[in-house]
Amino acid sequence: MGTMVADTENPCWYILHTYSGYESMVKDSLERLIENNNLQSMIFDVKIPMEQTIEEKNGKRKIVERKLLPCYVFIKMIYSNQLWYWVTNTRGVTGFVGPQGRPIPMKEAEIRKMRLEEVLIDADFGVGDKVKVVSGPLEGFEGVITELNPASQKAKVNIQMFGRNTDVEVEFIQVQKIEE
Repeated sequence: MGTMVADTENPCWYILHTYSGYESMVKDSLERLIENNNLQSMIFDVKIPMEQTIEEKNGKRKIVERKLLPCYVFIKMIYSNQLWYWVTNTRGVTGFVGPQGRPIPMKEAEIRKMRLEEVLIDADFGVGDKVKVVSGPLEGFEGVITELNPASQKAKVNIQMFGRNTDVEVEFIQVQKIEE
């Protein structure tokens, strides 16, 4: 599986480099390309991984979404020269990421790290359990689960933040049960 070449039989995630600020436009253009050319069986997904961060503006704190890796768009596709041509000629795309612009499929660990695909987790916690947030902007906070949504793999956790109790939504993968 450790091939350094594009996979022409199986769908793999590839990384596209874009001009700064063009990520959403590139994603929209690629989605139109898929639609207009019936490429659903060749291009499976186009994503711009986002992360939630806490920003302070005028003394108010709020959670905002920002791009995990600005100037990059991720595409899951079965590689072909024709698709390479269409994708690299999309406005805003500077090319595939790889040696000499040759696409290299992303590794499993990278895909997970960028959260491109949900790895379904069996929650070993339930409503009322005390948990600790282990990743993301709320890392280090502890709270009690008030709601679980297995379908979306998200949990509502009541944490104490800035001196008051707040309900926050986190992914299963971001929390760990605290054994009392």
